[in-house]
Amino acid sequence: MAFSPKHLLGIEYLSPTDIITILDLAETYVQLNRKEQKQGGALSGMTQINMFFENSTRTLASFELAGKRLGADVMSLAVGASSIKKGETLIDTAMTLNAMNPDLLVVRHPQSGAVNLLAEKVNCAVLNAGDGRHEHPTQALLDALTIRRAKGRLHRLNVAICGDIAHSRVARSNIFLLNKMENRIRLIGPQTLMPSGINKFGVEVYEDMNEGLKDVDVVMMLRLQNERMDGAFIPSKREYYYRWGLTAEKLAKAKKDAIVMHPGPMNRGVEIDGDIADDINRSVIQEQVEMGVAVRMASMDLLAQGLRTHRTKLANI
Repeated sequence: MAFSPKHLLGIEYLSPTDIITILDLAETYVQLNRKEQKQGGALSGMTQINMFFENSTRTLASFELAGKRLGADVMSLAVGASSIKKGETLIDTAMTLNAMNPDLLVVRHPQSGAVNLLAEKVNCAVLNAGDGRHEHPTQALLDALTIRRAKGRLHRLNVAICGDIAHSRVARSNIFLLNKMENRIRLIGPQTLMPSGINKFGVEVYEDMNEGLKDVDVVMMLRLQNERMDGAFIPSKREYYYRWGLTAEKLAKAKKDAIVMHPGPMNRGVEIDGDIADDINRSVIQEQVEMGVAVRMASMDLLAQGLRTHRTKLANI
């Protein structure tokens, strides 16, 4: 499969063709992951280092599983116990890891742009597992695969992204991806949780859930990013749930076959009613988790192919 990017730093840098290439390959890994024997050999002989400067459960576990199923030697760096806690800079850490000759470096960092900076300093392929408020590309890709499998297409859909837009890298990556695939995007939430300049993103903005959810195909709820808030962005969690939490009454405004998504972890009774989150007829939240492993396998497979091709060319010079 033709895939030109050297790194996966953000959806912003991908073409629609790149996106489809990842999703199509991920489909094959969905099937592999459902078999008794789940191992492939795309990363055989390669080393994958997971470098997470923020806590993570789903993303880290998903990348670890993806790498191991593809045959890579996988190491997850415990940043809390690393030299960074002793004052070592991000660049020095990157150079140290680079000297170990890894092939794939998966990075999550609280500062926007940190992963892009790392990619400039290492000789391997870098995957962004989330950087600050910037991007979370594999989350948007797994969301896209989930939508495509549920709706049969990934274009000309009405998609509502609801909640804490301002602090969400998931929202940003999904906006980039859904726009590239010619969808109509609605952002719903309080004005205090809308980023400045949002009208430049080619979206429609609503403050009222009932109005914004009218006739949408996809309802994507977001987690309140309390750890990124340094002020009073909402009156109270109870008031937030009343106005912007997804309930059966609000969901009734969407199309009857609309699907419900959430990147997790969920705050039940704050962002979403627990019964809706568990409704097997509407919720695809567990499918998102499953698609995450397949998308990360596909992403690393494609980057590894490009890395091998590049190294072969250098060897022949």
